[in-house]
Amino acid sequence: MADQEQKTPELEIKSDEDWKSRVKAEDAKLDEELQSKSSTAEPTSENPPPADEATSTDELPPTIDASQLLPPEFATMVSMFSTQAMVALGIIPSPIDGKADQQLPLAKHFIDLLGVLDEKTKGNLSDAEHSMLEQSLHELRMAYVELSRAK
Repeated sequence: MADQEQKTPELEIKSDEDWKSRVKAEDAKLDEELQSKSSTAEPTSENPPPADEATSTDELPPTIDASQLLPPEFATMVSMFSTQAMVALGIIPSPIDGKADQQLPLAKHFIDLLGVLDEKTKGNLSDAEHSMLEQSLHELRMAYVELSRAK
């Protein structure tokens, strides 16, 4: 039976050595065509600029240095929600545009998130964590009531 084994024919691989130069020539020709089209026509909705051309609004955000992040702790989470609520209350300026702008519904949302956190973590927090959360909630709720009355 070993004598009857079929031998698979060996494949012969032929390489076209000048394919790289042909691809480069094709790319150069396409680049020339795109250059001539873009120099004669302004970008419109039918003729948008090529996707690989970066515009000032398409800049990539800077990469984040993980060593600069706060530790993933309960206090960090309370601090983040509290800060977002204070920005929405207009107490501190927005880090995006530097302007203090009141957005009371958004502030209420962040205060409510802290309230959910308070309810869901009852009995599971250290005294310091519980105190921090209760203090933050109290101060933010009082600020919200005061600012919503002023409107």
